[in-house]
Amino acid sequence: MSLFSRTPAEASQPNRYGLQKLPPGQMYTTKFPVMTYGPTPIIETEVWQLAIGGLVTEKKVWSWEEFMGLPQTTMVADFHCVTHWSRFDDEWTGVMFRDFYEAIRHLLSPNVTHVLQRAYGGYTTNLPLDWMLNEDVMLAHTFNGHPLPPEHGGPARVFTPKRYAWKGAKWIHTLDFLEHDQPGFWEQNGYSNTANPWSEERYWE
Repeated sequence: MSLFSRTPAEASQPNRYGLQKLPPGQMYTTKFPVMTYGPTPIIETEVWQLAIGGLVTEKKVWSWEEFMGLPQTTMVADFHCVTHWSRFDDEWTGVMFRDFYEAIRHLLSPNVTHVLQRAYGGYTTNLPLDWMLNEDVMLAHTFNGHPLPPEHGGPARVFTPKRYAWKGAKWIHTLDFLEHDQPGFWEQNGYSNTANPWSEERYWE
């Protein structure tokens, strides 16, 4: 059975950001393929933790209960995979990165310019701090009303609706705040450092 579905008419219309809903080179699907390098870590919420590191005056760790006590947001957004497929209009619930940042900004050096995401299992990926603040980046734990399954990054992953999906680490564990860019796993292995789907920034030139 084909992964791809008949592309709906809305694909050529603007999305919530004023960009074409289906980026160039993408195919629409209603499926949610599992795209993972390496084994899927299984982390129970009883032991899951979120930590901050790098240029911080205090290293801090959140338990699942503390994380769930942060401001929660639900948004409807699209998901774009670098392997040429996109999903539309899924409902994501979690902590917006900008809200998380407000809770920790007093702990950060003013020299911070980038964030390195570290996952359980060792995966890493990177983004400029400004992009994480301004692009609806979310620390997501719920997908279409259900707990995010482990194969898609549960109990919590970073979701980046304006970048290809590898820019949001599944199984998020640590956010390192840095004064320089530090390429992550795929960025060190030939993938674009910017990952803009509407410019088809898939790989290093």
